[in-house]
Amino acid sequence: MSETTVSEKALQEFLLYLGSALTIAGEAVNQIQERLLRVASAYGAPDARVSVFPTFLVVSLDAARPTTQEPTRQLGGGLRLDQTAELYRLLYKAEHGRIDPADGIREVRRLVAMPPRFGSVVRVLGHAVLTVGICMILKPTWGDVLLAGVFGLLVGIFKLTGARWVSVQMIMPVVASFTVAAMTFLLTGTGWGEADLRAMVAPLATFLPGAMLTMAVVELSAYEMVTGSSRLVAGILQLGLLAFGIVGAAQVFGVPTPGAPADVATNTLGWWAPWIGPLIVGLGNYLMLAGPSRSLGWLCLVLYAGWIGQYLGNSVLGGYLSGFTGALTLTLVAYLVERMPSGPPALVSFLPGFWLLVPGALSLIGLTEYLGNATAIGAEDLIGAASSMVAVALGVLCGHPLYRGLERSIGWSRRGR
Repeated sequence: MSETTVSEKALQEFLLYLGSALTIAGEAVNQIQERLLRVASAYGAPDARVSVFPTFLVVSLDAARPTTQEPTRQLGGGLRLDQTAELYRLLYKAEHGRIDPADGIREVRRLVAMPPRFGSVVRVLGHAVLTVGICMILKPTWGDVLLAGVFGLLVGIFKLTGARWVSVQMIMPVVASFTVAAMTFLLTGTGWGEADLRAMVAPLATFLPGAMLTMAVVELSAYEMVTGSSRLVAGILQLGLLAFGIVGAAQVFGVPTPGAPADVATNTLGWWAPWIGPLIVGLGNYLMLAGPSRSLGWLCLVLYAGWIGQYLGNSVLGGYLSGFTGALTLTLVAYLVERMPSGPPALVSFLPGFWLLVPGALSLIGLTEYLGNATAIGAEDLIGAASSMVAVALGVLCGHPLYRGLERSIGWSRRGR
């Protein structure tokens, strides 16, 4: 076999590995195809063709050469924030032809197999911290915060278990939502604890498929029908599983009689609680998803940008569209942060924002109305969450081309890592 053939084969395999890693990191397929074509061009294959699908990739270095197909799942499912940051550093080198394709393949395998920066206990505690942060933006009582922390620990253990056994990952949203909802209904019904929807929503927010639905909207807008539709169906299914668990708990244990909205205590912590929430959410994400070193400050900056954008958007457009302004601001700031010398890739900093923006939009819509209404566990709550996620998706969809336009008008070049 000639040296040229070996080089072409290595490049083709490198493109497949890079594409697979970007897919499981959660990047939109139109962005993956654009980046892979840039890599191919850097290695002397400007006529390469790349197609990315939900579970496999197809790569050809030009129309006259053989096509190679590779399953995406060969690398496993999902990347942590530290792995995603490593992947984008490798991607930048590849886009400029600064790494041998064979070495690049080994780097992809290494970063996918690298152990998390934090141990299991820290990551479970991180989920509890994240849950408390989400609860604080929902205008909670002290009892809500305490229960949200306990539920967050429990759901964190569920998530850790699901990560170890792939066979139980699919049912984990049902198990978690049923357990948390059942405990909430029991505590409220017996009078043993101060429990309401806020304590129940916060620990389950990490199951909301905000990132998945957002990428589905981005892909559908780019006419990537197969992948966009697949993500959309998967996201809707996850929402359905969450709703099934809550409805199942209501059927088994009954729903406590709701009080009037005026009787529901809100934000007994003080005015500062919703504003400290993004900081705690950022810390929780950093611990749970093993954020890369020196990224915590940037992560909190992006989250606060999204939160402030959402808060101001509520004043102008109302609660249902506040997610749009929050996501638009968050996306722009995430890409600006990426340009900073120590800033993490945009995907690292804005994906955690969905767990802040969707519950935040619900709180702006008026959570006290839900707390005083028996339909809170039913269609109205689900429609509110779905509408908020659509608004967030549209904000991201508008934010990326807006940044690219700004980048072209100012003449910025892509920075190194």
